[in-house]
This record gives sequence, structure tokens and C-alpha cells, in this order.
Amino acid sequence: MSLSLRLLALLVAAPTFAQTLDDRHLSILPTDADTRAALVASLLPPDDPDRLAAAESLPGGTLTVPFTTKDDAFSQPSAGLTEDRLHSFNRGNGLFRKLWIAAPSEIPASDGLGPVYNARSCQACHLKDGRGHAPEGPTDDSISMVLRLSRPGGDTPEGITEWIATQPDPINGGQLQDFAAPGQMAEGRLSITYTGTPVTLADSTTVSLRAPSYALADPAFGPPADDLQMSPRIAPQMIGLGLLEAIPAADILALADPDDSNHDGISGRPQIVPSVAYGVPMLGRFGLKAGAATIRDQTAAALSMDMGLSNPLYPDPWGDCTDRQTACRTAPHGQGGDGLEVDDERLDMLTFYARNLGVPARRGADDTTVLQGKVLFTATGCAACHQPSFVTLSLTDQPEQSAQAIWPYTDLLLHDMGPSLADNRPEGRASGSEWRTPPLWGVGLTETVSGHTQFLHDGRARNLLEAILWHGGEAQAQRDAVAAMTTEDRAALLAFVGSL
Repeated sequence: MSLSLRLLALLVAAPTFAQTLDDRHLSILPTDADTRAALVASLLPPDDPDRLAAAESLPGGTLTVPFTTKDDAFSQPSAGLTEDRLHSFNRGNGLFRKLWIAAPSEIPASDGLGPVYNARSCQACHLKDGRGHAPEGPTDDSISMVLRLSRPGGDTPEGITEWIATQPDPINGGQLQDFAAPGQMAEGRLSITYTGTPVTLADSTTVSLRAPSYALADPAFGPPADDLQMSPRIAPQMIGLGLLEAIPAADILALADPDDSNHDGISGRPQIVPSVAYGVPMLGRFGLKAGAATIRDQTAAALSMDMGLSNPLYPDPWGDCTDRQTACRTAPHGQGGDGLEVDDERLDMLTFYARNLGVPARRGADDTTVLQGKVLFTATGCAACHQPSFVTLSLTDQPEQSAQAIWPYTDLLLHDMGPSLADNRPEGRASGSEWRTPPLWGVGLTETVSGHTQFLHDGRARNLLEAILWHGGEAQAQRDAVAAMTTEDRAALLAFVGSL
């Protein structure tokens, strides 16, 4: 298991977010001041706004993969993998695409699915390693969208302050499972209805926003509780995760301004969550509310919650089914190694694969309109949350992610996005209206890879402009600035975002 992940551990000593990095767990090289200074310099904007920064066309640093118009643009291994590490990537890719089957089975390496589940493979939700979508109509299943569930109450993890206590729903657990193995019952299904709301922009353009309403339909184990908290989530794209994991925690925390001390209206907060992998509180980076600290944490949770597969971090063979689901709890389980359906070796393979999916190169980055949009992106304050760039740590055992100048366009912090985008379901320290800033790299390839242009946590936005117009809370001023733009300026801004 990679010890360098320990460098991400963030022990919270006080509400002031004081951090201590435990040197006993670090696996980093001594900082070469000249090398790091050169990397930082490559991120600095040029004097001429009509030019790119030195490293800007390679958002994933030297790991950046060539731009392609094919639908496998997000499925390429990071550039520079050695032959043996490329072999590890390909083995992980095989597991990512693997179709699991329910036990009992004559294929012990493939059984253990469910008994209740959302998908039969990782690939089913993250198709082509890209973004999921909301169901299209009542007959479309929600295979790339899940419904997270919770109820108020529960325990606060040791060592974490400002935690908003929630607990799994005693009826359906932490997530609605809409498929089931033979002889089992699915927990229900997600029902969505949309209401159109017209918005008129300053240039008289009218945009229709679709406001979703969600319900848990056809409940198999009893009606939902009145205080049930529901949060629909589409599967996010997978590129560049290892680079996000390698950003120094101190650099992310330096961007936090929970009390808005600089009075710019932006008050990003760090998410702090227990790491199941390491048993300590850590800085949350992954998931729509930054609920997972590491790629290994995120991968193991998805195996358990989405497919009902036991693994070293979540050993329950029945996955997310509750005490009320007796048939699920007593159903046959899989026959993988170490008594688990996904053993430690295979969890490592999946983690390595997810860590090393390459970020495609920018296209048209030096186009005049794109550069004009870049200036507007900064001038409107979008970059206050969508932080353009970082330099990653120098890692001893993750050479691919080591000492890279990257352009992910995220601060990985929590921001209050206002009541219109609120799911009203807290997660860790994130309130019902707070979301982690999503990375923007690769966003312009969404249609190429995923065949759609749905954005935001639940896919309600059908294009990038709708996504911007849904912004509220801390981003209300930026949203209003875009709505007030001329047609030409708005087109330039969208061209810039689409080039990322």
C-alpha cells in the first residue's frame, strides 16, 4: 500500500484549522528549492494577457496525454508510465470494466455482487471514465446516478470539529439500491420531475433552467421517513485524480477563508473526514462534498455502496443493506481472496488505475477568443473558487504525480452555493448547501466522452451556461456578472471554459 498517501493526513487540532503533518507517515523527497521555484514560475500569468502561461497548455504537467476527439479521451494512462506500471494500469482497467455476478457462482473471482446494488461494474457508472447522467424519462434506469440517504443524528468522529451528525437510514441504509440479485428485492427507485424556469439575460437571451424534484418511489421495505435526507449524485469524471491527491494539504488550506476575512464574498472551508484507510482525520478531496480523503477510501466505499462488494476497508459482504433486509443479510456471499469479494491486491489495482488516468491536453488554448474568455473568467472572480493551478509534492513512491505543475481549476474546498443548489443533506462538515469546487479540466470533452452535456451534482444543467446560471450563495455575484455580459463576452467565457 502506498505510504505517500500518508502525507495527506490532516490532524485537526482546533477550529482554526491548524494542521500538523505527521512526519512519521510522510514519503516525500526533500524539496529542491530551485526546482520548485521553476515549477511555480511556470504557473505565473504572462505580462501579456493574450498569451498563455508557460505550462498552461499541459494541464496535467508531464503526465498530460495527447488531445483526441475519440470517446476514449478520458481512458488514457498518464504519460510516462514505465512498462511495469503500465501493466498495473491495464490490470486495474480490466477490474474497472469487470462485470460482477451474484453468488453463488462457479466463477469465484467474479461473484459477490449485491445482494442489492446500483451497478455491476465501475465502468457502468463511469462510462468511458467520464461523467454520468440523470435518467431520461421514467423508463430510463439511473445506473450512473445514485441517491444518497441519511437521517439526522449519529456520532461525531473523534478529532473532528464542526461535524454535522447524520446516520444511515435504518430502512434503506446510506444509498438507495435500485437493483437486486435473483431472489432479492431492490429497495426502490429514484423518481425525478422537472419544472422549467425561464431566465432572461442582459442581451435578451432567454434560458430555461430545469428545477428537479426527487422522490423515493416504490419502496420495498416501508415508506420513507419524514426526516429522510436525500441527495442525488451523478458519477463524476475520473481524470487527474492522482494529481489532486498529490497537492500539498497546506496549499489547499492556504486558500480557505471561512470567515471571508478579505471581504470578497468567498469563504471556502476545508472538509475534514475520517480516513477508513488510515484511521485518522484527513483533508477531504474526493466526492461532490469532498467526503473521501484518498482515492483508496473513495474506491473502497464505491465497491461496497454501489456494488455490494466486500473489501479490506468495508468487509461486510452484504454491502449497504440494513438489519431490516433479512434476506439480503443472509444471502450467499462471494468467494474472493482473503475472505473478501475484492481483496487487498485488487483494491490496490483499482486504486492505481484511478490514480493514473491521464488529463488530456488543452485544445485551442491560444485562440484569441479563448484568451479573451480567460481574462473574463478571472475578472468576474470565477478563479476565486476554481483555483487555476498548483504544484504537487515530490513523492518517493508515486513518481508519476511527483513535482508536477498542474491546472485543475479547483480549490477542493467547500463553498455555499445557495438554496437553489442545496440538497439539504449534510455530509461531514459540509452543510446541505455546500459543495466541493469541481475540477474543470476536461469539462469541454464531456459530450465527446459521455455523449451529453449535463453538469452539476445531479445533471440538471444541460450545458455550461445553465450550470453557471444555477450558481448562487458565494457565487451569486459571479453568476450575475455572467448574466449581465454582452453576447460576445459570454461566448468568449464559455469558449474558455470549454477549452479546459
